[in-house]
Amino acid sequence: MDCIFCKIVEGELSSYCIYEDELFKVILDAYPSSVGHTLILTKKHYENVYELPAEEAAALMPLAVKISAKLKDALGCDGLNVLQNNGKVAGQVINHYHMHLIPRYNNDGIVMKWSMEKPAEESFQKVMEKLGR
Repeated sequence: MDCIFCKIVEGELSSYCIYEDELFKVILDAYPSSVGHTLILTKKHYENVYELPAEEAAALMPLAVKISAKLKDALGCDGLNVLQNNGKVAGQVINHYHMHLIPRYNNDGIVMKWSMEKPAEESFQKVMEKLGR
């Protein structure tokens, strides 16, 4: 497989690993959005969240909380984004499940933007119907 994250997990490519256990490898992002931008990689290759087994998903959030607290304590960031992209349209660049922990600092220049307009009530109702609710 020609997956850069699999190669990092296997030690074929170097990384700045800050934590590792039987399920995950946590590294500093090679192209960080901010100081301390961190990636949590699954050790097994899953393309996206849709393939992630429930057991690994259950272990992921406690690890994200632990690493986020460590980043805040060590780096003194003012906030932190937890980001996970699925599919090209959502911004996924590497097709191996990973979660971004992005420390945020006042005036860091990072912009995350989406519309804050509230749709009509019928739009919510249509989504609820599609979800079987």
